[in-house]
Amino acid sequence: MMRLARAAMLALEPEQAHRLTLQALKLLPWQKPAQDDARLAVTTLGLAFPNPLGMAAGFDKNAEVHNALLRLGFGFTEIGTVTPLAQPGNPRPRVFRLPAAGAVINRLGFNGQGHDAALAQLRASPPRGIVGVNIGANKLSADRRNDYLIGIAAFAAMASYFTVNISSPNTPGLRDLQGEAELDDLLARIQDTRAALPSRPPVLLKIAPDLTLAALDAIVNLALKHRLDGMIIANTTIQRPTSLQHLRHANETGGLSGRPLMAPSTRMLAETFLRAERRLVLIGVGGVDSGATAYAKICAGADLVQLYTGMIYQGPMLIAAMKRDLIKLLARDGYSNITQATGTKFKAWLE
Repeated sequence: MMRLARAAMLALEPEQAHRLTLQALKLLPWQKPAQDDARLAVTTLGLAFPNPLGMAAGFDKNAEVHNALLRLGFGFTEIGTVTPLAQPGNPRPRVFRLPAAGAVINRLGFNGQGHDAALAQLRASPPRGIVGVNIGANKLSADRRNDYLIGIAAFAAMASYFTVNISSPNTPGLRDLQGEAELDDLLARIQDTRAALPSRPPVLLKIAPDLTLAALDAIVNLALKHRLDGMIIANTTIQRPTSLQHLRHANETGGLSGRPLMAPSTRMLAETFLRAERRLVLIGVGGVDSGATAYAKICAGADLVQLYTGMIYQGPMLIAAMKRDLIKLLARDGYSNITQATGTKFKAWLE
């Protein structure tokens, strides 16, 4: 039945399928998720994660199904990207599947209902686990950096952690905030805003996989200078591997996610691990669609991992299967806890 349901969803237009998936998740009755194997537990960012698998931002933009995702077995989830004001995003069509490659291209453009709507959802259904808030800027904002400060202040009482998203390729000019001078100013203002609040959730920075190593050097140095808690590596890519050239939709504008992103994003993760020297918590994302790929991210330097596109193609049963496989991989390598594997093979990704 699950295979049939998944096939039916994949036959629908992507955004329609996504909306139906959200509606289905809302109908799930509350039940306490099954207790995870203690070997998968991760304590970091001052939080106790029951397992290292998280739903990446983009799936639950408006905080509609955060608790349902935790019930499915995720160790954490991340809402957003949320912007101060509601905005429709880019014109449709704007999401394209490449099933033969296990990939998706999107140019959504931070479509969402804005801060007030997401806050109302979180208050109506208080998080029953770890829920991060991914914050961004409105496309037409006169001061995009200020939009991030507004987000920090608005969600401080509800967020388990914040993700500062300056790496989406679908809002023109947004990635300019990854530049050294712009980022230095933004992070200083974010930390000043957080310091003035009674609640001070951890702050992580989400970067693009398309950075040069020189740009990565500067970003890691700034993250350490401003005492960020961590980084998420990486967002979608604007690059198109030659292996996709023959596929329909491969040349659509937007960010590429899924299996083709595994190698470049994991190399960027390993490069970040090398530079951070364990002074930052790292979340690996991009191409995670199995226990083996999640484990590869962890061995490359990730403390935690996130996925989204893998769920599109494999459905919700993927999470339980990944956790089973992670346990097998830990036993194979002689580790008593998932944290022991972090960074053990990062050098292999730098060769």
